[in-house]
Amino acid sequence: MEINKYLDSTYLKTAKQANLTEKETEQNVIALIEEAIENNFVLVMIRPQYVSLAKKMIVDANSKVTIGTVIGFHEGTNPISKKIIEAKQAIDNGADDLDYVINYEAFKDGNIELVKEEVLKGTELGLHHNKIVKWIIEVAALNDAQIIAISQLIRDIVLTNFKEERAKMVYVKSSTGFYKPTNGKPAGATFKAMELIVENSKPLSAKAAGGVRNYKDAIKMVKMGVGRIGTSSALKIALGQESEESY
Repeated sequence: MEINKYLDSTYLKTAKQANLTEKETEQNVIALIEEAIENNFVLVMIRPQYVSLAKKMIVDANSKVTIGTVIGFHEGTNPISKKIIEAKQAIDNGADDLDYVINYEAFKDGNIELVKEEVLKGTELGLHHNKIVKWIIEVAALNDAQIIAISQLIRDIVLTNFKEERAKMVYVKSSTGFYKPTNGKPAGATFKAMELIVENSKPLSAKAAGGVRNYKDAIKMVKMGVGRIGTSSALKIALGQESEESY
């Protein structure tokens, strides 16, 4: 299996989080983009401020690598109005994929109407511009019943409001990679969580983010029905090596 076409090669750490300067962080992003171009990864997933840079590099290289960025990252509590502003700017700068962090805390609190509104408006904006839309639900913050319910909610909103043939342009995504569980749970995608997402969001697509660190696990995820894998270790996975990265 050509695993490269499933890999969203990812760098989302801020300079402060990585204990680097802004310039060093930018150099890491440039290296990620160059690596993705060289290895034909499907996408680079980067923070919004680097989208224009990535677009120029990819166009100059005449590459088919696409660009994804995160919206409302990483807590997801921004109001939908701010998420829409972020998403519009990302589209203007050349982003192909919009990975929104859903307001999972509002969902857990029972504020379903707020969640419905943001899924509807965020998806509508993305699909109107022919962009792929992903909704990050943060599985480590949810129990199994909540993972099932929120996956079904996203599925139902998409199928009710948009043509079914466009459903595969919308993903339910597992994790931001930045959530810190307090109960010892894994912070990223697990096989159990992805099984729940795949079964309860289809015909929407599914993306596993965080925790996939080797080729064997990546293949298993794809065979389960996962369409994309977000990882900061794309090259190691593609080469069949084990990664020690947390995302």
